[in-house]
Amino acid sequence: MRKSHPIRRVVLATAATVSGVVLLLALKPSSDPSSASAAGAAPQQTAAAQDSPQGGAEQAGTRAVTGDVAQTQYGAVQVRLTVRNGKVTKAEAVQAPKGGTSDQKTALSVPKLNQEAVAAQSADIDSVSGATYTSTGYKKSLQSALDKMKASAPAPGSGSGSNSGSGGSNSGGSGSAEAAAPRTVTGKAVQTPYGAVQVRITVSGKKITRAEAVQAPKGGTSDQKTALSVPKLNQAAVTAGNADIDSVSGATYTSTGYKQSLQSALDQAGG
Repeated sequence: MRKSHPIRRVVLATAATVSGVVLLLALKPSSDPSSASAAGAAPQQTAAAQDSPQGGAEQAGTRAVTGDVAQTQYGAVQVRLTVRNGKVTKAEAVQAPKGGTSDQKTALSVPKLNQEAVAAQSADIDSVSGATYTSTGYKKSLQSALDKMKASAPAPGSGSGSNSGSGGSNSGGSGSAEAAAPRTVTGKAVQTPYGAVQVRITVSGKKITRAEAVQAPKGGTSDQKTALSVPKLNQAAVTAGNADIDSVSGATYTSTGYKQSLQSALDQAGG
């Protein structure tokens, strides 16, 4: 009986040791440092996410200006400008001729026109060879967008400097604003053997910035002659600044009616 006691003590001691090791192993994962590092990742991610509003604030001075739709023989052309601090930073055609060979001509011409518009900062750009109608429509819509951009731009000296000497500076500012504001004048409708012709011009600072035919002969061969002649007459009116422009060959009646209506519009605008 006395020999069995030491063996029993060994067995009990071994069992107690095994139990202790098992308990230590069970408690060890709770103190694993990897869990602490995972918990610390969340604040870093939150801080990074706060950067996005700051990036958006940098673009606060950028605005988009879309020109009027210019109709061409092959479809409409419309230009949109991205403007920042009074400078054109991007130009794109939101409308352009589609279908058939127009797809190829549009793909060829529009990227070049966009690039030239940004480089020139004006509508005085070269037409793309092989895409004359698209180029003409693009420049008309581009000029319209530029006019809108200038009309909506703040007048020089309207900032903090205008507060000093408010009496004299305010009167001078209002006078210049009135002179710079573009206005639209529509000439009388002129009847021709093929239909009426009526011209509308946009005048800014006594200069024609835009001309368009709000009425022109339609139907049959008149559609083709109108599409051929009116864009050229519009461009010639803006370039000349008066009604002394050449008639378009093959569209004599339309050209004559156009010039008469244009002169009527000029008379209403004060010459």
